[in-house]
Amino acid sequence: MEGIINTTGRRKSAIARLYLSEGEGNILINGEKMADFFRDDRYQYVVMQPLNLLEVADKYDIKINVKGGGITGQAEAIRLGIARALVEVDAENKSELRKAGFLTRDPRAKERKKPGQPSARKQFQFSKR
Repeated sequence: MEGIINTTGRRKSAIARLYLSEGEGNILINGEKMADFFRDDRYQYVVMQPLNLLEVADKYDIKINVKGGGITGQAEAIRLGIARALVEVDAENKSELRKAGFLTRDPRAKERKKPGQPSARKQFQFSKR
């Protein structure tokens, strides 16, 4: 691995820019440690999934800039970015990460509100007379 690897991850309206370099396992998100940015263990687990799967959590330093969306979308955008970076480090990782579903961008997003309706799918009460 030479230098810094730059990748992007997206989920809903969250976008994560990721810089992966060799190091001792430090993860900085928007200038904060991961434990300070994601206070809930669930989101820390989601971010660490690809690293734990390949057992390389303490081999790389990762600097992440994430914006947009909510906390779940941000965590899953970071997971996708980390998985893509690990494939760039070593192409042998691709099949394992693909099998676990970490390389697939989740296309689900909020459906838009339609005109003449109160929300995306809900409709005003129908009155026959």
